[in-house]
Amino acid sequence: MKYDAFCRPSRGGFTLVETLAVIALLAVVAVMATPSFVAWHVRDQVDARAKALASTLAYARSEALRRGARVTVCRIDAARACLAAGQPCGDGITDWSCGWAVLADRGGTLSLLRAQPLLAAVSITGVQTNLTFTPPAGQLIGTFRSFEIAPRAPTKATQGDKWRRCIRIAAGGRARIAEGACGAAS
Repeated sequence: MKYDAFCRPSRGGFTLVETLAVIALLAVVAVMATPSFVAWHVRDQVDARAKALASTLAYARSEALRRGARVTVCRIDAARACLAAGQPCGDGITDWSCGWAVLADRGGTLSLLRAQPLLAAVSITGVQTNLTFTPPAGQLIGTFRSFEIAPRAPTKATQGDKWRRCIRIAAGGRARIAEGACGAAS
């Protein structure tokens, strides 16, 4: 009897024990890596929200220059109506995380230029009043202002200044983002 290479039974593959060992090892690695991924996602949300607010402030300032009119940035509710100072959003939050809008003043009538929606995972504390940029230089009415952006519910992995961003707005209207809390030296 002659046997060739095609008739021999295959001995390749993994046993059930080997497969279960690999699956268990992958599960352990996934459980250990999850806090890092969560922390990364939170930091990404904080950075994105800080950049969105700084971008909105720069946009409002440029629109005040371009239009030659007052442009206001205010906190908004779900209906995109400006909230009064200290008035909470629908979920009781009194910070800027409920969203904001840019409004142009045209002869005493405010028109919506841009709106940023709610992001409840991030807390944005700062001034509770509207910010108004005025022509001809796009200056901000008032003095230096700042916003602090941080995770709303910090975990052990997301505590500390490296998880916070500070936006400082000069009286001239320019906004700058700095890493860390607003009270920290920078």
